[in-house]
Amino acid sequence: MSLPTQARVVIIGGGVVGCSVAYHLAKLGWKDVVLLERKQLTSGTTWHAAGLIGQLRASQNMTKLARYSAELYKGLEAETGVATGLRQGGSVSAALTEERLEELYRQAAMARAFGVPVEELSPEEVKEKYEHINLDGVTGGVWLPTDGQADPANIALALAKGARQNGALVKERIKVTGIEREGRRVTGVNWAADDGSDQGHIACEMIVNCAGMWGHEVGRMAGVNVPLHACEHFYIVTEGISGLGQLPVLRVPDECAYYKEDAGKILLGAFEPHSKPWGMKGIPDNFEFDQLPEDFDHFEPILEAACNRMPLLAEAGIHTFFNGPESFTPDDAYHLGLAPEMDNVWVAAGFNSIGIQSAGGAGHALSQWMDSGEKPFDLGDVDISRMQPFQGNKHYLFERSKETLGLLYADHFPYLQKRTARGIRRTPFHHHLLEQGAVMGEIAGWERANWFANEGQEREYQYSWKRQNWFENARAEHMAIREGVGMYDMSSFGKIRVEGPDAEAFLNYVGGGDYAGPVGKIVYTQFLNSRGGIEADVTVTRMSETAYLVVTPAATRLADQTWMERHKGNFNVVITDVTPGEGVLAVMGPKARDVLQAVSPNDFTNEVNPFGTAQEIELGMGLARVHRVTYVGELGWEIYVGADMAGHAFETLWEAGQAHGLKLCGMHMMDSCRIEKGFRHFGHDITAEDHVLEAGLGFAVKTAKPDFIGRDAVLRKKDEGLAHRMVQFKLTDPEPLLYHNEPVIRDGEIVGYLSSGSYGHALGGAMGLGYVPCKGETVADVLASTYEIDVAGTRVRAEASLKPMYDPKGERAKA
Repeated sequence: MSLPTQARVVIIGGGVVGCSVAYHLAKLGWKDVVLLERKQLTSGTTWHAAGLIGQLRASQNMTKLARYSAELYKGLEAETGVATGLRQGGSVSAALTEERLEELYRQAAMARAFGVPVEELSPEEVKEKYEHINLDGVTGGVWLPTDGQADPANIALALAKGARQNGALVKERIKVTGIEREGRRVTGVNWAADDGSDQGHIACEMIVNCAGMWGHEVGRMAGVNVPLHACEHFYIVTEGISGLGQLPVLRVPDECAYYKEDAGKILLGAFEPHSKPWGMKGIPDNFEFDQLPEDFDHFEPILEAACNRMPLLAEAGIHTFFNGPESFTPDDAYHLGLAPEMDNVWVAAGFNSIGIQSAGGAGHALSQWMDSGEKPFDLGDVDISRMQPFQGNKHYLFERSKETLGLLYADHFPYLQKRTARGIRRTPFHHHLLEQGAVMGEIAGWERANWFANEGQEREYQYSWKRQNWFENARAEHMAIREGVGMYDMSSFGKIRVEGPDAEAFLNYVGGGDYAGPVGKIVYTQFLNSRGGIEADVTVTRMSETAYLVVTPAATRLADQTWMERHKGNFNVVITDVTPGEGVLAVMGPKARDVLQAVSPNDFTNEVNPFGTAQEIELGMGLARVHRVTYVGELGWEIYVGADMAGHAFETLWEAGQAHGLKLCGMHMMDSCRIEKGFRHFGHDITAEDHVLEAGLGFAVKTAKPDFIGRDAVLRKKDEGLAHRMVQFKLTDPEPLLYHNEPVIRDGEIVGYLSSGSYGHALGGAMGLGYVPCKGETVADVLASTYEIDVAGTRVRAEASLKPMYDPKGERAKA
């Protein structure tokens, strides 16, 4: 067995994704690229994939990757001589409800913003595009002419051949049996031949886990968390149907079904709402091109609806009933990137039934990231560092995977909450909030009060694209914060302690702000990358001469801590996650000072506790620390209290607040208040690819400091001028709602899309933030244009502003 004893990189897994990574690294000129496949290439899940190639994904960058895949597959045959069977015959998605039709029309608007060809269809036009459909109940649809289908196994084999042509070694029937590591680095892999004839070790500089449904297990071997679980995925293939010509792909998501014509037969596949997890006790060692037992009872309701939807199915015999495993992640997005626990373990796994359309783009993006050490663009949707450590728990994955497969075709309503695997992370105020009518949402496993139900009101979401059942509740909470006083739980936000002799110097290197202030000083700041893009959006509070508290969004705590760990270098600091140690209650609004003075003898005046400072206080009969900062734009404090005294603090504040009209508020209020103030939301408005100056956050960057990550890029941008500006919009019609990705139309032309949207209750209309191209333009030029926002195909006039529309000078927070 001629395997090398060392390599630059070992790729584990020879499905379409592993082959794509090998292909792209070899194309970049990497030498010593080794791909090891335990059985035969494609023998896990690639071989039985349906091979649908969709162009439109939920964000601009995911769409860019899907489009790259299609372009790549088009040219592979000429390059490698292996046919990929790519056929761009288009796709039709048909809606059976008004809500689904609005979803499809909003997706169509988004497609236009992303430059994907698209057409809205009436029911009659759906029939013109797909003659075999029964139009009963069809409300309309969408046509994507550049969508298509391809041969999954051949795509993988073409990529493998292309990788070999460029010098990569692709070896089948070699299983990785162990991974050797030292500290935060992998040093090599142990392997054994499938037939037991040989074994050995390859020392390597890095590995890529492309092990698909084995990704969780391979991750554990490498000391990293790769949360995914296999589920059964069903489809049938009919007998040949005479006269069946080439057809576009048809999706009827309201019946959980997709239809693909293939060589004169119809393939009907399903994403049923309650799926069947598989492989709980591990995947059999001899698994290769295997299928799972049929379960006709499970599939029957979908087949019955399909025979009604496409009557020719009822006549055609079933040639194949197929059940094969696919891997799913807790949030239905795949895992890509550098694993947070290790410094040379990369991951590309967990593709949630869209592996074929994603593989080309994912391999391309990952190889560029590996080559340069930096993400080529924002990959936050799929970056594996978004996953929380607990999400690798097998019982959690089993429960959550019952739901995630079905979510692919469920209505993608705004604010949709997962039903399964809930209640895992609770703040110290959890039961107090439930007693007061909290309706919980979940982020990163944290249960958070999103809104509060009134007496007698159903405590659940009733989803819609229009105003949902909590719209008026959120308005009341919003106006309490603006006009009186509200209290909400912020305990889920990440709290990272940075301490040691070099704490100040380290933060001044890793962050754009100046952290040299006195103890108690709070700095709002960003961690930048070398391009001036925003890797983290945090507040940094000086706790002592040698210690700081970095507060991060709940979902990015691990990513932000990992960023700091990776840039620690020789600085003498210790970085510790202390999130669960303290509960945090925010008391905000014009009457916030009255409430605090009622529970504490301390002084909350501007002289003693000005905006942007923290102080230790007595609260009730206990102790707390108050940070005078705000994400809602009002006078207020975030109150940090040890988990042991959190219950006492809540009860004391709640009781004292009654005299001042204190209202409990949820996260929806926080989002609507922050958008009125034009405050950016990390992951939507600001990402690794958005320059800090174009995001309008130059005030937070102190370039007078000599050396910090991103300084050169900030100075460069100052010299060359801005190419984009973050603009705040408000619809002039108070009725339509904004979520995100709606196209921004400037003087009649699409120039971009909203990065986030919510409702401005105090300003009386839906609001959004988005980047507008402005190369060589003044502020006056940008504001002189006429703006509209495309809401599900209807253009709505919008006011535009570069200053916050609410309290533009920020006087309220400093009152």
